[in-house]
Amino acid sequence: MSQFTNDVDGIQSLANSYQQLRKEISKVIVGQDDVVKYVLLSIFCDSHSLLVGVPGLAKTLLVKTVSDALDLDFKRIQFTPDLMPSDIIGAEVLNETRHFQFNRGPIFANIILADEINRTPPKTQSALLEAMQERQVTAAGTQHTLDLPFFVLATQNPIEQEGTYPLPEAQLDRFMFNIVLDYPSYEEELQVVKTTTTDNPAVVNKVISGKDIIEYQHLIRRMPIADNVVEYAVKLASSTRPNTAKAPKMVNDFISWGAGPRASQAMVMAAKGHAAIQGKYSPDIEDVQAVALPILRHRIIRNFKAEAESVSIEKIIGELL
Repeated sequence: MSQFTNDVDGIQSLANSYQQLRKEISKVIVGQDDVVKYVLLSIFCDSHSLLVGVPGLAKTLLVKTVSDALDLDFKRIQFTPDLMPSDIIGAEVLNETRHFQFNRGPIFANIILADEINRTPPKTQSALLEAMQERQVTAAGTQHTLDLPFFVLATQNPIEQEGTYPLPEAQLDRFMFNIVLDYPSYEEELQVVKTTTTDNPAVVNKVISGKDIIEYQHLIRRMPIADNVVEYAVKLASSTRPNTAKAPKMVNDFISWGAGPRASQAMVMAAKGHAAIQGKYSPDIEDVQAVALPILRHRIIRNFKAEAESVSIEKIIGELL
C-alpha cells in the first residue's frame, strides 16, 4: 500500500527528500555536486555505482556519509588479493550440535561499500555478480535472498594498476553509473582542510528509511515517459555500436565495441529518476542527456587508433550528444 495519496504527491516528496539528503551530505562532502547526484540517483533507481578517482578524493567517505543519511544497514568490504568469495557471501560451518549452519557474510546489508574492487581476483569479484543482478547469493547449493533495498557502491583507483585485476565487462555492465571524481577547486580544498583539521565532526542526520526508498523506486518506475524520449535513449545507445546503421563515422573510426541494451534501459530509468528529483512528472530528452555520460562511459571500448590519437571516451560521447 502506497504511503502517498497519488504519484504527484510522491514526486514532490521524493524531490524534497533528495534536497534534504544533499543538505545533510554537504555537511561532510564539499563540492562534488554531480558525483553526489549520480550516487543518490543510482539508489533511487535501484542500481549500483562505480566511483573512480585517485586516492584522497573522499570516495570512501562519500559512501559512508550517504549511508549515514539513510536509515539502512551498511557494510564495508576491503577488497584485497587474498579475499575469497566466502569472505563476501559467507560460508557453512559446523555448529556445536554437529549441524551445518550458514554464517552470513558482509554482503547481507543494504549498502555495500566495495572498496578498491579491482584489487581482488576475478573469482572473488564474480561473487558480487549474482548479488548485484539477482539480489540473492548461492552458498553450498542453497539460495539466500538479500534484504531490500540493496546497493553496491564500489570504488576504484585509476592510476595504480600494479597488482590489480580489471573488472570483467559483464560486471562493469551491472553498474548503472561509472562516476569519475576530479580534484576539488582551490576554494573547495580550502574548505575541506578547514573543516577536517578541527575537533568538531559534523553530525549527519538520517533523512529517509529503506521503506521510503523502495516506495520511491516503484514511483520512478511508474513515471510516464514519452515515446520520443525512449527513442532518443535507444538511438543514442545504438549509435555507439560500430559498423551499424546508426553509427556515425567517429564511432566506426574509434570504437571497438559499443553499449548494449542495458545502457538503453539504464538511460531511461536514470532519466526518470533525474526528472523526479527535480520535481518533474515526466522526463524529457535533457534528462537523458544529463545522465548519458556516466552510463555510457564504461560500456564503450575504444580501439587502438583512438588510444594512439588520444581520443577520449568523453569526447566521443560528447560528439554523440
